Amino acid sequence: MRVNRILLSVPLVVVALVVQVSVLARLHLPGAVPDLLLLTVLGLAMVYGHVGGALIGFGAGLLADLAPPADHAAGRYALVLCVIGYLAGLVKPETGQIKSATGPMVVVVAAAVGSTLLYAGVGALVGDTAARNVGLTGLLFSAALYDLLLAPFVVPGVMFLARRAENDPLAETNSAKTADISSGWLSSGTGLRIGGQRGGLKLKAARSRVARAGRIKGVKRL
Repeated sequence: MRVNRILLSVPLVVVALVVQVSVLARLHLPGAVPDLLLLTVLGLAMVYGHVGGALIGFGAGLLADLAPPADHAAGRYALVLCVIGYLAGLVKPETGQIKSATGPMVVVVAAAVGSTLLYAGVGALVGDTAARNVGLTGLLFSAALYDLLLAPFVVPGVMFLARRAENDPLAETNSAKTADISSGWLSSGTGLRIGGQRGGLKLKAARSRVARAGRIKGVKRL
């Protein structure tokens, strides 16, 4: 991953995790908890692509697995967000610009449902039956609803910051300066001027030799 992607993704993921653990998890809403970390990963994945989305999802999920008060096996949510980040990155447009909000909203709903199912499925493999006791249908509906309501306040801002970091105005300025220097060197560079100066010097030397020869011949004639 590029350095500017890491410098942006790490603070966003940390802030999202802190807000989710300290604020959203304490709201005691019925059903699931609004997943701010998932929305952050989705916003970054839809700009950085499937590879960047998978890496960011894995790192964000692993951080959530290790952060208190985690009550599940480490690596469980990392696997979930890695898969979700990879799949969300596949819908990245070639131009990097999303013209309609319908696509991201569909991705948010699919990611909320998919992450809940995948989390419950991985939990069933390791013997965690908490999803059955709570009710999987209620979890799916509440997760999709909460994430869909929270998405317009999170995903566009994350995508905007990711695009700004991806464009890297400082690098563009430096490359433009380099191009200007190169074009200036080619169009009116030192080599052409030196060549012109050398040609002028040779012409002046030839003229002086002719003048000297004329003077010598004139002296002989006299």
